[in-house]
Order: sequence, then structure tokens, then C-alpha cells
Amino acid sequence: MDSNFREKIRRELEEQKGHVGMYYKDLVTEEEFSYNGDEQFFAASVIKLPIFMCISKWAYLGQADMGEKVKVHESDKMPICGALTLFDGEPEVTVATLCRLMISISDNTATNILINHFGIEKFRQAFREIGLKGTVLNRLLFDSEAGARGLENKIVPAEIAMLLSEIYHRSFVSRKVSEEINDVLLLQQINHKICGRLDSIPVEVAHKTGEDEGLTNDVGIIYAPKPFIVCYASHDTDVYRFEDFIRRTTYDICMDHM
Repeated sequence: MDSNFREKIRRELEEQKGHVGMYYKDLVTEEEFSYNGDEQFFAASVIKLPIFMCISKWAYLGQADMGEKVKVHESDKMPICGALTLFDGEPEVTVATLCRLMISISDNTATNILINHFGIEKFRQAFREIGLKGTVLNRLLFDSEAGARGLENKIVPAEIAMLLSEIYHRSFVSRKVSEEINDVLLLQQINHKICGRLDSIPVEVAHKTGEDEGLTNDVGIIYAPKPFIVCYASHDTDVYRFEDFIRRTTYDICMDHM
């Protein structure tokens, strides 16, 4: 990424509404670009990535069973995104399936079931153990009471990029665990941001999105000939404008990495 391109990106970010951030890393040269990349942002569904990674680590260590079945109670069902809220009755679903749903279609019901199944405090400790400091899990999704008390899930773009780098280098826990996490990220079905202009380019993208009112995030590994990581985060922003920036910027970086 040359200096002119960096400056163009920086100027566009400065012109965005609200609190916005971006972190970029060239996985070949290790070159980095950061704009508010070390600051905290509201996580929305990007918090599901470290949740999934912690469960994968526990499974590797024998502290969780991906094949364990968990009942989805009617009271567990959260608003869309997701599929489980549409099921009749109270199905039993494996932990592995809950994880895949949580990532690939950002299933909120699956996420809350997993958080309750393992416990918020266990996740909080595990986040610290995998190197996260400002990226924190403070509450369930759609917990309006906790939100009213100021409890929010937070991410730090540079920390999420660190996790993605470990996945790319196959150094998170083990090669097999890293590959399994990467394979699920490649199943992502919400593709209008980072992937929004990449249809014509033969690249795979392993990523996780997040969105809420006035908030839009997307973080991922782009497997261009010269692979790279981008992490975008925002809140109190103009979502339409920032997502347009995400699409254009990712496309331009990708073309530079072909």
C-alpha cells in the first residue's frame, strides 16, 4: 500500500461520521495500516469470532465437546439473524452446529445458547488467555437490561486482526484447529460489505460481520495472491456511507494484491 493510497484512506476515514476504525495487515510483508485500530468499538456480531475460537480451543483441550447436544428452548429464541428462531418446537443441536450457525449466518439464538452453556466469566477469562485486552464479552445479545446499565460487548480492530493472523498462519492452538475455524469463516453468508465488490475477483474471504443501528463492522482474511487482513469497525456512523467505503477500499486493496 503506497503512501498516496494510505493518505486517501485516512482522509476518507476522517470524513466519516461517528467513531470509525480500520486495521490492515499485509500477510506477506507484514506491512500494517491503522486508523483508531487500537481503540474499542461496539462489537455487535463480531464478538462471535472470539467466542467461536475459545470454544474451538476448549474442544482441542478436551474441555468442551463439539458433539454435545444442547436443547433450544422457546425462551432461548432471539430475533433474526439466524435460523433457530424459525424452528418449530425445541430442537436439540450440537455445539458444532451452534458454532457454524453463529458464524455463517450470525445466528443470535445460537450465540446466546453458547454463552449461557459455557458461561460469560469463562469466556472473559478465555479472551484474556488468547491475548485480548480491550475485546471483551460483557453480556448476552439483546440483553436490554444489561445495555441500560452500560454493559456492552467491545472489540479492538488490532486485536481481532491478531486473531485472524493466527488463523492464517495456522498458529491458533494447532494447525487443525486453525484450519477448522478458517473453514467455517469461509461459509459466511452475509457478504455485502468486505465481499461487496469482490464477485469478479477469484479470491476466498474468511470473515465475520456485525451490524446494529448506527453500527457496521466486518473483519476478515482476503486470500488474494498476496493475502491480507482488513478489520473495519464503527458506531454512531452513517452505515450506508461507511459500508460503501468498506466495499470500495477492500476492492482497491485487493486489486493492489493481485
